[in-house]
Amino acid sequence: MNQIDTLKNVLKNEGLRYTQQRQIIWDEIRSSTEHRDAEEIYLIIKKNNNINVSRATVYRTIDVLVKNNLVRKMELGDGRALYEHKVDDEHHDHIICLETGKIIEFYNEELEKLQDKIVKKYGYKLVRHVHQLFVKPIKK
Repeated sequence: MNQIDTLKNVLKNEGLRYTQQRQIIWDEIRSSTEHRDAEEIYLIIKKNNNINVSRATVYRTIDVLVKNNLVRKMELGDGRALYEHKVDDEHHDHIICLETGKIIEFYNEELEKLQDKIVKKYGYKLVRHVHQLFVKPIKK
């Protein structure tokens, strides 16, 4: 299924109609490897497109995309959330610098195996997880 059909199906299942504005929002999120907040996504769309897209449409569409696992929402603990696309994306975790805001994506096979081992010990199967390491630079 192509990306447009995927978006159309998600919107239909949510009782929303497919619009050019929603397509632009989805395209903008997919086109970037950055972790951005909804306001930043809105401002980029407003600046780069000739089509009027409301802030509310951007926020609602992002929520629908998150709910349907097309976009990952990263809660930063300060009331802000950042978003990144999940389509064709390999699983990864995040290191987030509290001072600079820099985000490093990483994957560690040992950590993944340890998580599986821990949940099995308690009689569960791991379905999904969010692993975020909040760090500060080491002062020299």
